[in-house]
Amino acid sequence: MTNAGAPLYDPGSVAAGVSLAKPTDPAARVAAAKSDSAISAQPAAPFTTPVAPFATPVDSFDPAGARSLSTARWTLALALFLVLAFGLAWLVAAPLWIDGGLANPLAPQLAIAMMLTPTIAVAVVIATVDRGRWPLRRLGLWPLTPAPRFLGYCAIALFGTIALVFASLPVGALFGVYPADFVTFSGFRELIEQSIARAGLTGDAAALPAPIALLVAAQFLNVLIGALLNVLPALGEELGWRGWLLPHLLRLGLVPALLLSGLIWGLWHAPLILLGYNYPGAPGWLALLLMVGVCTVTGAVFGWLRLRSESVWPAAIAHGAFNAAAGFSIVFVASGHEVDTVHAGILGWSGWLVPLVLVIVLAATGQFRPSPAWAERAGRSRMFVS
Repeated sequence: MTNAGAPLYDPGSVAAGVSLAKPTDPAARVAAAKSDSAISAQPAAPFTTPVAPFATPVDSFDPAGARSLSTARWTLALALFLVLAFGLAWLVAAPLWIDGGLANPLAPQLAIAMMLTPTIAVAVVIATVDRGRWPLRRLGLWPLTPAPRFLGYCAIALFGTIALVFASLPVGALFGVYPADFVTFSGFRELIEQSIARAGLTGDAAALPAPIALLVAAQFLNVLIGALLNVLPALGEELGWRGWLLPHLLRLGLVPALLLSGLIWGLWHAPLILLGYNYPGAPGWLALLLMVGVCTVTGAVFGWLRLRSESVWPAAIAHGAFNAAAGFSIVFVASGHEVDTVHAGILGWSGWLVPLVLVIVLAATGQFRPSPAWAERAGRSRMFVS
């Protein structure tokens, strides 16, 4: 690793082995001028390196700003980020531990506020320890170009994540841990009828407002809308996890960076998970272990979006879509059954299999690495360790 403050790449530098000294002899100067002219007149070698879909030009992104951090500053930045992100999360969730837990009327608002703590942490780190250039570019917030590449990854993030969450349900049914009804949607019908009964409606007013199949189809539209509404709260987390933390950890190598960022993301949820969030029927230790598992697997998919797109927005969209689509499990459950999130749905172990297979396929096909632009630029700074 280079020393603190050392530039990653100087576009004005010359190739290794070429002397910068100018000859003093007039004849030598003429010969040197002819040599320089001949070199500059040669056509550039064709770019033969394969470029992955949506890849960007080599000079478009510098994940380390304009320099590499020394080991001490790199460690200090990581420690400060973790202390702030975890400390602020526990501070925000403290009222729930003091009074009522998840039954506290402020629980939804505090959960959203907790999602902002990674962004606050990374803002402090960038303002104090990791003060590189172009912070918006380094975090993946800007630029949003080239547009086809950016929009392509955003579409993959939105529709691909919804597909992953939905696919977890038949997988759970195949393993016998998810009691599914994909034909009559009996559980969803029962849920709607219970809502109508609680509203005190009778007679024609108590009938279903539309055919059950149409109501189920409408849930997909609701998920799309919810995913877009969730983008900004999800960005509050993603600026920390995939915007800053994942690139920061890449010095350790791709696989350790992905695993560590997922582990940290899962443990960060502890203030809510230990209160019964997501896994209400599981003991605290098991619930937290499961949350680490799902965050590691899905976080790897979000990390792929970040690394390949060089933008944090696709990861934020995927995060928002994940949160919006997680409720699919109650839409397709059979009547008279409950969903055990320890085993079923995208949160359960059976649901991890779908994104895990995707991660394996991406890795096997060589797609699970930073984009060629990012890898080449960061490689000049020896930021990636094999």
